[in-house]
Amino acid sequence: MRLRLLWVSVLAFASVTAAAGCGSDRDADGFPAADTPSSTTARTSGAPASEPSVDDAAASASRRLVLRPVGRFTAPLFATGAPGDTKRLFVVEQAGRIRIVRGGRIQKTPFLDIRKLVKAGGEQGLLSVAFPPDYAKRGRFYVYYTDRQAKQRVVEYRRATAARANTSSARLVLRMDDPEANHNGGQLRFGPDGLMYIGTGDGGGAGDAHGARGNAQDLGSLLGKLLRIDPRASGSRPYRIPSSNPFVGREGARGEIYSYGLRNPWRFAFDRSTGALTIADVGQSEIEEVDHVAKGKGRGANFGWRPFEGNRRYKDGESARGAVAPVLELDHSDGYCSITGGYVVRDKTLPTSLRGDYVYGDLCEGHIRAAKLSPGGAVDDRQLPLKKVSTLASFGQDTLGRIYVVSLEGPVYRLTTG
Repeated sequence: MRLRLLWVSVLAFASVTAAAGCGSDRDADGFPAADTPSSTTARTSGAPASEPSVDDAAASASRRLVLRPVGRFTAPLFATGAPGDTKRLFVVEQAGRIRIVRGGRIQKTPFLDIRKLVKAGGEQGLLSVAFPPDYAKRGRFYVYYTDRQAKQRVVEYRRATAARANTSSARLVLRMDDPEANHNGGQLRFGPDGLMYIGTGDGGGAGDAHGARGNAQDLGSLLGKLLRIDPRASGSRPYRIPSSNPFVGREGARGEIYSYGLRNPWRFAFDRSTGALTIADVGQSEIEEVDHVAKGKGRGANFGWRPFEGNRRYKDGESARGAVAPVLELDHSDGYCSITGGYVVRDKTLPTSLRGDYVYGDLCEGHIRAAKLSPGGAVDDRQLPLKKVSTLASFGQDTLGRIYVVSLEGPVYRLTTG
């Protein structure tokens, strides 16, 4: 059975040095102008999702959807903003650095550099960063990385200044044993409830083979799950488990678990308008899937792996009680290999035809897609009229809701118009 590794086959294409800031032709945000040679452009199409104003409709009709370069990095994996800070974009590099883009330029000094602590390569490394809602006041933030012993860590740091973290402030929140080098999950995100959600892979290898039924269906394991915690320390405990978590108090179950039955939820997101949860779960041999539930309906949800890969039976003789079916499936026979989850578009500067749609892609296939999701289904799934992004590793979203596209080979783009 062929393994579906996120990065092993493509890491050699990643940039080996970080580039300086972009050129001098910049828009009001400091990013390169849309008509620079490195921009990727195409005309938008499709009916408006909602009725725009006359001026807005006319403007949208005359604009092109573009991928505007933000900069080049060394094997970037994620991009995000911090609450209360509209000036900085934080870009995560796999080797263990977080870089800042401000005024359209990559800052020389990293925000955080923990390369000496990180085991990077393949699917391992510094995989994401998350800033809590009170970041502007408290200065705490969290990273997810593979340590030198190949275990997964969630660690709290504090900022020293707006542009630099205090590396001596590290506090371990959670450390997870991991039997294989692949399927590490890696996404940290604060939800609409202010709690931190953690995506974990099933432990790696093929077929979720660790344990009698694998890890994803085992409520005694943190692997193959979406966890929910309050990451603040409480007495001698490094974090708190919300009493409203679905398996709190159940014998043999971990109270941290929020959802289960996941293979490798590399990227998930909450709709910043409705609070709906969307998980892009990397598939095994045939199917990549997108799971989508309304706000709060992910609590206790079983997304089906390993009895099911997408809607297809994967493991005969096993059940997945109450399994939630995916709303989208992508077949490997069509060139897909590792789904890259994105965001529901709420950026009002983008064409109305795209607002409210979920944008996503795939590491191998490379085209950016969009679909309108609802619990139980999806409509208007389509390829956006943009050129391919080679080794499409991640999407990102900043404090203003603007969406970014990340290539493992180095470039990071902003989805905009021009």
